[in-house]
Amino acid sequence: MGAPQKNCDKLNDKMRKIIIVFLCGLFLVAGCMQEKEQKEVIKTVKVDTAVTYGEKMTVSFPGRVKAASEIDLAFRISGPIVKINVTEGQFVRKDQALAEMDSRDYAVQLSATEAEYKQVKAEAERIILLYEKQSVSENDYDKAVSGLQQITAKYNAHQNAMSDTKLRAPFDGYIQKRYFDKNETISAGTPVFSMISAETPEVEINIPAGEFIRRDRFEAYSCYFELYPNHTFPLELISINRKANLNQLYTVRFRLKEGYTSQMPSPGMSTMVTIQFKSENTAMVSIPLTAVFEIDHKPTVWVYDEAQQKINARNIRISEILTDGRLIVSEGLKAGELVISAGVRRLSDNEKVKLLPEATTTNVGGLL
Repeated sequence: MGAPQKNCDKLNDKMRKIIIVFLCGLFLVAGCMQEKEQKEVIKTVKVDTAVTYGEKMTVSFPGRVKAASEIDLAFRISGPIVKINVTEGQFVRKDQALAEMDSRDYAVQLSATEAEYKQVKAEAERIILLYEKQSVSENDYDKAVSGLQQITAKYNAHQNAMSDTKLRAPFDGYIQKRYFDKNETISAGTPVFSMISAETPEVEINIPAGEFIRRDRFEAYSCYFELYPNHTFPLELISINRKANLNQLYTVRFRLKEGYTSQMPSPGMSTMVTIQFKSENTAMVSIPLTAVFEIDHKPTVWVYDEAQQKINARNIRISEILTDGRLIVSEGLKAGELVISAGVRRLSDNEKVKLLPEATTTNVGGLL
């Protein structure tokens, strides 16, 4: 009995050792897995700072430079063009003759009217003189005065027609386009040239209704051009259209202020216009729209605690959603607090997180 019992004890000792080794292995594997899981739980998050609403608040919109005046020029009379005095792109002065029409028929017409005018005028003056001496009737006097007025109007009209055989520039500017050539016959009112003024150009943008209703808070305006990276051009507000266009946008016109005449932008250039709002003394803050989610149908944000490196859910009250991808919070946040601004739906309350490192100028894209 002693030998079998001894063998059985040895077998039990081996089994115990195997079990102990197996359990130690399980504990080591479980510990590694737990450590690995613990490392994977710490998520990297992007944060944004809640800023005071109204503090240096600006919005930007794309715009285009336009000439202060851009018009089509046409003759007031009909006939063949006999002379074109300018070319496209040429600078012209006010009252400079741009084109001339054949004046032969109009000269003949004016000459005949002038002769008739002189005759009627002489007769009318004689009758008026006799009427003052009470030598003719009042009826004859009225006929003479009426006849003189009629021939004077006719004479002036034919003088104007003769003058209109020359198409003149209404202001200093540039010939943008020419629609007809010499020897072509045109009708009255048919555009011959397109012309833009040499005055300080304007800038035009379109703003949505959300900015239109806050137009009373507009304070300052400026624009930026990629061609002039070292300059920001100040603007003067000309007008804001009170009626929306088909795209539900409101047109706003500005005038470029003088002072950059050596580098003044030209009509047709694209630009970015920045509108600065008046500052407000308010407790409201602005945060990205992407920072907000809902808990129990209430708007909520994750607030980052820098000391504990954890996040906590906090309910907020939204006052307004802006067109630039941000919103205004009237309750629940203070200026300077950090909120998670991306991936908010995959986080949980009191979770430990680490911040996404900021990109540096020497490591663009985080490739190093």
